[in-house]
Amino acid sequence: MSLLAVRRVMSRRLLLRRAGLGLAAAALVASPALVPPAWAADPANLIESVAAQVIEIVKTKTGADREAAIRQVLRTNFDLPAMGRTALGKHWNDASEAQRTRFLAAVETAEARAYSERFGQYAGQTLTVGKVMARPNGVTVVDSRLNQTSGQPIKLEWEVRNGGQGPLVTDVKVEGVSMVMTRRSDFNSYIQNNGGTVEPLIKELEARAAR
Repeated sequence: MSLLAVRRVMSRRLLLRRAGLGLAAAALVASPALVPPAWAADPANLIESVAAQVIEIVKTKTGADREAAIRQVLRTNFDLPAMGRTALGKHWNDASEAQRTRFLAAVETAEARAYSERFGQYAGQTLTVGKVMARPNGVTVVDSRLNQTSGQPIKLEWEVRNGGQGPLVTDVKVEGVSMVMTRRSDFNSYIQNNGGTVEPLIKELEARAAR
């Protein structure tokens, strides 16, 4: 894939982050005090806890310290391995154990950096949590609205699953568009345009993480 094509893929992902992933840095209508994730007794509390933690990080940390803190929030509150497996799709089964480990590590680092940079642009949005809907497949959907300082609110749906370790975020839909499925499409496109194997994608992600 050409450098221009890579930039296009990255730009498409950044557009979704601007719409939805900045939401975790938004201040809630509720108290912004830091709430330990262990206190999140249900999916709605989990989302409120994540937002409260991130706004506290944005207020108090910068640079590498902010990135490290954001990464810890992701590790604690998001099911990153499951999200990574889903995003890699059918190529997960084709990857070796070593490749899977490298892939998940690179994705985590790259995402933490992207989120940290985006959160630095926090401009006073508020997140309002709405309905909580349980689905037969074990997923709970937490409906919310990102209230902007100008323009219409953005609809956000958080998919949460409890795999025995408490509720964890497994996907976020921005106006109905799954972020995990968007990454899956991007990853699959990159793989298909670079020999059909996962190694070039992993190296690209590792390069991004090292920047």
